[in-house]
Amino acid sequence: MYSVTGYDVYFTWVLVGVAGSLFIAWINYIGIKFASFVQMILTLMIVLVGLLLIFGGAVNGDIANADPLWVTSTTGLLAVMIMTPFLFVGFDVIPQAAEEMNVKPRSIGKLLIASLICAIVFYLAVIYAVGFGLGSAEREQSVLPTADAMVNLFGGEIFGTILVLGGIAGIMTSWNAFIIGGSRIIFAMADTKMLPKWFAKVHPKYGTPSNAIWFIGILSAISPFFGAPMLGWLVDAGGLTIVVAYLMVAVSFLFLRKNEPAMVRPFKAGRSSIFGWLALVMSIFFAVQYLPGMPAGLGWHEWVILLGWWIIGAYFAITRYNQYKTLTYEDDIHDLDERIS
Repeated sequence: MYSVTGYDVYFTWVLVGVAGSLFIAWINYIGIKFASFVQMILTLMIVLVGLLLIFGGAVNGDIANADPLWVTSTTGLLAVMIMTPFLFVGFDVIPQAAEEMNVKPRSIGKLLIASLICAIVFYLAVIYAVGFGLGSAEREQSVLPTADAMVNLFGGEIFGTILVLGGIAGIMTSWNAFIIGGSRIIFAMADTKMLPKWFAKVHPKYGTPSNAIWFIGILSAISPFFGAPMLGWLVDAGGLTIVVAYLMVAVSFLFLRKNEPAMVRPFKAGRSSIFGWLALVMSIFFAVQYLPGMPAGLGWHEWVILLGWWIIGAYFAITRYNQYKTLTYEDDIHDLDERIS
């Protein structure tokens, strides 16, 4: 249909993106239980395909394919590193959707930590399997190195197709998790008057934040019209905003540990504040990597996107400040108790 920064945009791919966006939005619209069921099925598919790849790497892989294990340049490492925060978005859905979970608050914290550990192990295992399953020259030339590694490990094109299906399931689970978590954040902010009340509407039948869900769904349906380059810009720009969010969580954690010692804490992250300080230092380290002049610094496209996000955020922060500045922790708990009762 047209080109965006040299990338050709085709009607069929746009149609797939729009259809996928509306489908995921619809899944979340009709209820968290159905969305959770779909998530479970897709996750099971990811695990089975991932285990097939990992065991294939262990049995049929060759350590010679991973040579060299390390190269001296850090540019490539940093380029991947700045995308890492984006890869760990999704786990925050657990506390974001906690109000709709039939799980003890203390167990939620344990589930969050367990899911992070499982994800780290899974990521490392997939990297190992691809490294052992495909030589460096083949990896550089491959469009889908993970799928090609699967084909090479098992000697059949059908296994590459299976891997691609697992990858699609991975995309769908992330997509689904983003809408679950994002819609709940928007709902919570609207419920505390940080955003327009329209976003706090709950569907009378399904009990979902319907307006917030369709708002995200429509934005997702628009994005395919901008082509693949937009995806990279959003991932990199989003990575910095995620790091800023991590930073603010760490600051809030340290502040509340000191100034609100009596706050109810069903789950407590250790007896000391060491985890908060570590998170603070690491967040600052990651944030620096995005700055101009750094090997993995953002380009002007990403900074324009960031500027737009920050202008919107500043607008709501300024215009809504007088409405929520008097809100206290006690008021919030009282309001939550009333809504639950």
